[in-house]
Amino acid sequence: MSQTDLVLFLEAAVRLGIPLALAALGETVSERSGVINIGLEGSIIAGALGGALGALAFESAGMGVLIGAAAGMLVGAVFAVFAIGIGVDQIITGTAVTLGGLGMTGAIYQARFGATGAELSLPTLHPLPVPLLERIPVLGPPLFDQAPTAYLAYLLAPLLWYWLYRTPAGLELRAVGEAPDAARAAGVRVLHVRFLATLFGGALAGIAGAHLVLAHTGTFAENMSAGKGFIAIAVVVLGRWNPVLVLFAALFFGAASALQFFLQALGLDLPYQLFLALPYLLTLAALAGWVGRARAPAALALPWESE
Repeated sequence: MSQTDLVLFLEAAVRLGIPLALAALGETVSERSGVINIGLEGSIIAGALGGALGALAFESAGMGVLIGAAAGMLVGAVFAVFAIGIGVDQIITGTAVTLGGLGMTGAIYQARFGATGAELSLPTLHPLPVPLLERIPVLGPPLFDQAPTAYLAYLLAPLLWYWLYRTPAGLELRAVGEAPDAARAAGVRVLHVRFLATLFGGALAGIAGAHLVLAHTGTFAENMSAGKGFIAIAVVVLGRWNPVLVLFAALFFGAASALQFFLQALGLDLPYQLFLALPYLLTLAALAGWVGRARAPAALALPWESE
């Protein structure tokens, strides 16, 4: 592989990994509070449609990102009301939210642009090179010549790590995910913390969807989330619920996705479906615990009711 090919491969890896990183960082906070949001896919696709419609309405990619975040948060709020407020099983609720999100966005898109859809021309997030850093050989252009949402992921990973492990609020959130009864006895509002964590996860998933539309493809298509919400949940496991490791795990999955295109370009005499399946096989491997074993928050996905 030449240096040019390597740079192109790394650029593709980062481009494909950033949406996973944004969604997975939000899911890390949610799961640390004891809530596994299987409905993450619904927030991503809602954020994608919200980002597209917002960018069209305001002729601004920045507004598109904000509206995408709001759309993702709204879907997260629906999940939180049922899974946290009412106490419905989190897996069942998340599955319903995902299916509802995919169906609702498709219906809104067809109602807005017709049954056959439309080829949207959207304002996009242009790459924003970081002075000096983007000149680093090989790694500079892939990492530091990206859309602003990529830098958001870079900044959030260490900030969330510091918040989780070095602040009282982060300790409260982790306590809620490990021992909610003990946290409640210490005066922590368990349901309140979980609700806010889920909203935060939904907002970041919405930004991930907006990034797909405004920085990756430049248009919206039905079901374009393509399972990224489920992969993001696997990324959290692979990153051991540590925000910094989650960022690297997301870039790893982005590299796996980029690798399939590189292998196809080599013209290997293998069914292309094998290459398409590569990222998902890695997802299954992570969920099965093949790539390192880590202990999940003790109260993850367990119902809890206040007295």
